[in-house]
Amino acid sequence: MAHVAGYCVMNDVSERDYQLNRSGTWDKGKGCDTFGPLGPWLVTADEVPDPQSLKLWLEVDGRRCQDGTTATMVYQVPFLISYLSQFMSLQPGDVISTGTPPGVGMGHKPPVYLHAGQVMRLGVQGLGEQCQRVIQA
Repeated sequence: MAHVAGYCVMNDVSERDYQLNRSGTWDKGKGCDTFGPLGPWLVTADEVPDPQSLKLWLEVDGRRCQDGTTATMVYQVPFLISYLSQFMSLQPGDVISTGTPPGVGMGHKPPVYLHAGQVMRLGVQGLGEQCQRVIQA
């Protein structure tokens, strides 16, 4: 894993209207301007003893909605790097987002979606926290 520079928090934002109601694919709902905020900083790999044992969470308006650990990731970091490098060139500075912890609103019955004015706060143990307000596009 010497080729991994470090780890950071990324908000894996989705625009569900594009994905569900506009016959879009998952990539259309992920690639909007301002989506995928990264930071607040990069923690170097030598400062993260085990990237597969970090707590991660997300709150909306102060209510914990998602809670998990990187131990439950479907694919571990070495596999993701190996898999992706089979069909694309990975360059220094590339970012690989690994997904989200359990509790995604779309998976609730009935589904729960974000609305303008709501505040998301999220974090990963040892990597920092982010806070974003949802706006109407």
